[in-house]
Amino acid sequence: MKALEFGLILFGVLLNAGAQLLLKAGTRTIGQFDFSMANAWPIGLKIASNPHIIGGLSCYVISVVVWILALSRVEVSIAYPMLSIGYVVNAGLAWWLFGEAVTPMRLVGIGIIMLGVLLVAKS
Repeated sequence: MKALEFGLILFGVLLNAGAQLLLKAGTRTIGQFDFSMANAWPIGLKIASNPHIIGGLSCYVISVVVWILALSRVEVSIAYPMLSIGYVVNAGLAWWLFGEAVTPMRLVGIGIIMLGVLLVAKS
């Protein structure tokens, strides 16, 4: 895999991971809510006007464009497994930003994911 190809894939993955983190930050400011007709309008407005949610959705849109560029250069059987890098990034950043638990079992899983990505990238 060439540096440009890997760079596009990594950029797309990082945008996707950033989107998840921004959406989580947005939901933390909105708080937990129930799905009901009575909540549809007030919660919809909160979601639509939340800067973190808007930022997260924007990251998704840009990541799709970057992903299409990557797929035009790399086989999907190589590119798609690279999305697993997002699990690693999100676990670390969720721990750092939100205080989420990263248990020993999760660390083992992350290690296995990293090994798998390395094997796919080298193939």
